[in-house]
Amino acid sequence: MSTLGAYFRLWRVGWILVREGVISALPSEDLPPAVGIAKSLAGVFARNRSKAKKRSDRLAQAVERLGPSYVKIGQFLATRPDVVGVEFADDLSQLQDRMAFFPSEAAKASIASSLGRPIEDLYASFGDPIAAASIAQVHPAEVDTPAGRKKVAVKVVRPGVRQRFTHDIEAMYLVAHMQERFMPSSRRLRPVEVTKTLEQTTKVEMDLRLEAAALSEIAENTAKDPGFRVPTVDWERTGRDVITMEWIDGVKMSDVEGLRAAGHDLNALADTLIQSFLRHTLRDGFFHADMHPGNLFVDAQGDIVAVDMGIVGRLGRKERRFLAEILYGFITRDYLRVAEVHFEAGYVPGHHNVESFAQAIRAIGEPIHGQPAETISMAKLLTLLFEVTELFDMATRPELVMLQKTMVVVEGVSRILNPRFNMWKASEPVVGDWIRNNLGPKRIVADLKDGLKAAVKLAEAVPEIAAKTEKFHHELLHMSEHGLRFDAGTAEAIGKSEARHSRSGRFALWVIALTLIYIAWTLR
Repeated sequence: MSTLGAYFRLWRVGWILVREGVISALPSEDLPPAVGIAKSLAGVFARNRSKAKKRSDRLAQAVERLGPSYVKIGQFLATRPDVVGVEFADDLSQLQDRMAFFPSEAAKASIASSLGRPIEDLYASFGDPIAAASIAQVHPAEVDTPAGRKKVAVKVVRPGVRQRFTHDIEAMYLVAHMQERFMPSSRRLRPVEVTKTLEQTTKVEMDLRLEAAALSEIAENTAKDPGFRVPTVDWERTGRDVITMEWIDGVKMSDVEGLRAAGHDLNALADTLIQSFLRHTLRDGFFHADMHPGNLFVDAQGDIVAVDMGIVGRLGRKERRFLAEILYGFITRDYLRVAEVHFEAGYVPGHHNVESFAQAIRAIGEPIHGQPAETISMAKLLTLLFEVTELFDMATRPELVMLQKTMVVVEGVSRILNPRFNMWKASEPVVGDWIRNNLGPKRIVADLKDGLKAAVKLAEAVPEIAAKTEKFHHELLHMSEHGLRFDAGTAEAIGKSEARHSRSGRFALWVIALTLIYIAWTLR
């Protein structure tokens, strides 16, 4: 799409935000005078000037007008409070992913096209949609199996959503480039990289085969975990635009009264939820990154069943060790060790002073130790930590920010179930076990194994490295004797570029000349 088209879409987005009163409802603190005046003018054009209306409601109306791809953009930015600010991220997190249904006939056509079989051959029955989100909608259906007819859930991608998102992401790139160019202080947040992450994660989410793979992977990881599971995937009826999975009969975790009426132990569910999330994060390095109450069910056996694996997060071993050492350091009040971990991981630039950074960490940790355990929030701890690291030029780590945001949601659900939820007591069995296995003698053994693997790979690559080094040496000698030469393609490209610049220069000279002639004519 052309840059002009991106500007037009950006103008449309801005106008809708103005009309719905989102711009005028933004905080006014620390705004330059010119921006404050523009914000006041935006309020004049707002459709509804009622101050009683919440900013989150205005934002929801604006996003609804902008369309489904902006719902997804908003939900993604809600996971990045480091980019949009904590208050605005909270507003975005309240966006309801409920969209209008698209016709069942369009869903059937999409399924048949994706799987290459008639809908009648795939399902014994296929019902009307029961839930619709920004990217896909869900239909109840039935399939015939050797054990009898079985109910399944069929998720189908919304027609045209890929093309719409491709167009809308161009406006996001335009904003990101402008932000990096005109707001140097924002470059630490890497807005262009954030937009690339948004584009990549949404493209992954639009390929339902990858969601099925995520479900399959986490099912293997959690096969022996108590109290947690995910739906099984019907691979025969799964493709790029459709995923068929086990139908879950259960109570949503958002329905606290329903859980209580069903006889479930809410305190035990809260513990199981946070322990499951920490296992996925620390043990597996792979976690469900959209664990809001609407995506969590409790089945008749009392197991938590997580659905909608479109958004997932991954942590490497270094990031997992980083997280565990931070938590352990705060628990033991070893703030210098917490600071050293940041420097060892390369998260804080080496020109800063470790002791000064440890002092900033202490400012977070000491107030926590004076509170009752049930009031201490691990998610809040990580939020404060990221705020402090900004003072020490820590570059944005998207995987850590996604982890922190997911932990905020999971911890919030646990506290809804149990208002006196003790985060530290519930997480100790998982975090303590991981620390014992990975930060003690076993860590040294694991590091030695990794080092040995790296050495073997390097040894295997030595002949190739030697050959390339020798070739490079000969090319340098040839260059020193005969000078630098371009290949034919490079020379042609330089010639074309020079020709374009020459034409542009001649055109500019003609414009200047004609302008001077006009000025002279008007002044004579």
